[in-house]
Amino acid sequence: MSRVVHFEIQADDLERAKAFYGAVFDWSFEDYGQFTGSPYWGVVTGPDDQPGINGGLLQRPAPAPGQGQGTNAYVCTMGVEDYDATERRILDAGGQVALPKMALTGMAWQGYYLDPEGNTFGIHQPDPEAR
Repeated sequence: MSRVVHFEIQADDLERAKAFYGAVFDWSFEDYGQFTGSPYWGVVTGPDDQPGINGGLLQRPAPAPGQGQGTNAYVCTMGVEDYDATERRILDAGGQVALPKMALTGMAWQGYYLDPEGNTFGIHQPDPEAR
């Protein structure tokens, strides 16, 4: 069985994307451009001794899909401790609601958002009381 070991986020404005994900999820970024030969930021999502994966942030190589056209890549969902607080951070940092908070009955709260680059991502708060 294969597991996801890395993700990539494409962006039109790399600095704006770094500011958004840093503000919302406290992610940090490492310049890997020397290895790739083009602008590429390693995304550090947390300590190595905790579950999760790191990723990359790169310049979008083609136009993003238009409003209402759906995604043209994988959608990553981030686990969060406090759904409502995270949503406030997303909106304050310039994100938009794509699909509002919904109960996955008896399991979790789930919702989807657009970052300022037009990329879709989800947030997921485990909660066995979700209804």
